[in-house]
Amino acid sequence: MGGSVSCCISPGESPKIHRREVELEECPITTCEDVSEDTGTYLQHISDRELPDELAQEANPSDHPRASTLFLNKSQTDVREKRKSNYLNHQMSPGLLTKKYSSCSTIFIDDSTVSQPNLKSTIKCVALAIYYHIKNRDSNRSLDIFDEKKHPLSREKVPDDYSVVDPEHKLIYRFIRTLFSSAQLTAECAIVTLVYLERLLTYAEMDICPCNWKRIVLGAILLASKVWDDQAVWNVDYCQILKDITVEDMNEMERHFLELLQFNINVPASVYAKYYFDLRSLADDNNLSFPLEPLSNKRAQKLEAISRLCEDKYKDLHKSAMRRSVSADNLVGVKKSQAVLS
Repeated sequence: MGGSVSCCISPGESPKIHRREVELEECPITTCEDVSEDTGTYLQHISDRELPDELAQEANPSDHPRASTLFLNKSQTDVREKRKSNYLNHQMSPGLLTKKYSSCSTIFIDDSTVSQPNLKSTIKCVALAIYYHIKNRDSNRSLDIFDEKKHPLSREKVPDDYSVVDPEHKLIYRFIRTLFSSAQLTAECAIVTLVYLERLLTYAEMDICPCNWKRIVLGAILLASKVWDDQAVWNVDYCQILKDITVEDMNEMERHFLELLQFNINVPASVYAKYYFDLRSLADDNNLSFPLEPLSNKRAQKLEAISRLCEDKYKDLHKSAMRRSVSADNLVGVKKSQAVLS
């Protein structure tokens, strides 16, 4: 028993194997070429219609956390030119360092975190990402619903060269800042706005260009505020900010935006974190650093208190979990009470 010889079974001595061979002969395998026209068309399996992970990540960076963001890729050309120019200028005439660095006596930190980003700096980074999208666009593919000349946001006449002249970073920043300050939106909403914007460009196979950037940004902000904030701003409230736009136009644009997104408004935490850190990388590459302040004693005590509070909360959760389910290993140190004999 247990030897290699005893495990070998002759096919002729096993009636099950013989019966299996007869069944296979009676039921030959049908291939795709054997299917006739009478049996209908060949249906492909759903797994065969899905894209591989590598292609899916490249096609939809707003859905996959490991794929690089579109705005960071579009900014690399300008970043390399800026680095080369800064290197040459520094060799010719070295100047003072504008960036603050920590030392043994002073520690510089910013108040922006992935859970609570700095509002002003985040809006600047999002505006810079949109600026690179417009500047380094591949073509001018657009849709009529986002065309500013066909659906103007104000009564002012749209210039004739509105579809040719690229907007500056300051103009994009002022437009986004006005909407966020008037609607009292958060910095997290700005990051989700950028996620929806890049998802729209990928799903609809279009470009953000001078003729449509305002309406695309407005639609992304409108959708992000409703998904992210508990008390969302209504469409009629945006009509108070943009005086000349109608509620019907806002509703139609929102409906088209959702249809182009295929109603995919989910933003995983990993995708949100990726966009946040890529925005910080974009800020560092363009000398748009987040505001740094020296670490004072009061702020250090506050950070220490927050860390201690989180640590105590984790301990309480761990203790409650141990009370709900105690393993046999924890029963070794339990003292047995002595019995009282009457």
